[in-house]
Amino acid sequence: MAERHLSVDQVAELLGTTARFPRRLIEERRIRYVKVGRHVRTPESAVEEFITSHTGEPIKRSRARYGRAA
Repeated sequence: MAERHLSVDQVAELLGTTARFPRRLIEERRIRYVKVGRHVRTPESAVEEFITSHTGEPIKRSRARYGRAA
């Protein structure tokens, strides 16, 4: 059990959101979590996976699409 498990507040801080957002992710089962008694903990790797899977890549456009300069 070397992996660190984060509280809802810690996950919110990592994501830069309020605590409501990680709670909603857990409720909708969009992120892995562990329930220890009444406490909910999220593995750090689950947060990293969530961030990676929701990261958008920029679109590279060719300069020809913009037309010619005068």
